[in-house]
Amino acid sequence: MKNKNPQNLELSRICDANLNRLREGIRVVEDIVRYIYNNKEQALQLKTLRHRSKLPDSLQLLRARDAKNDVLKKSTKSEQKRNNIQDLLLSNFKRAQESSRVLEEVLKLQDISLSEEFKEIRYSLYTLEKEILGQYA
Repeated sequence: MKNKNPQNLELSRICDANLNRLREGIRVVEDIVRYIYNNKEQALQLKTLRHRSKLPDSLQLLRARDAKNDVLKKSTKSEQKRNNIQDLLLSNFKRAQESSRVLEEVLKLQDISLSEEFKEIRYSLYTLEKEILGQYA
């Protein structure tokens, strides 16, 4: 993502937003599993995934960030309402999975090994989602 052409800046902005969204979604799930369900093993798996969710040039991503001008930064009604812990878990798993998919696809333009890393993260999230929601729902 190091080139300075406009397309790479735009791709860096996409990566920055989705990397933040991915880590935030994982963190919400991790904290629920850690503090509500007291499951050390699952919380550690989530923490490991969160720490794997990174890209090499974080300064380039930061330079591309433009939260002030994000045209969809306001929450929708459905994003503002959660009925229970399972809703929180499900919505944040989906948030993280969708973000890892975006990263997987965008990184195919830059670095296939990084793309594959986010694919592996996504599949790990699918497995943990089934395990955690099956266990606590």
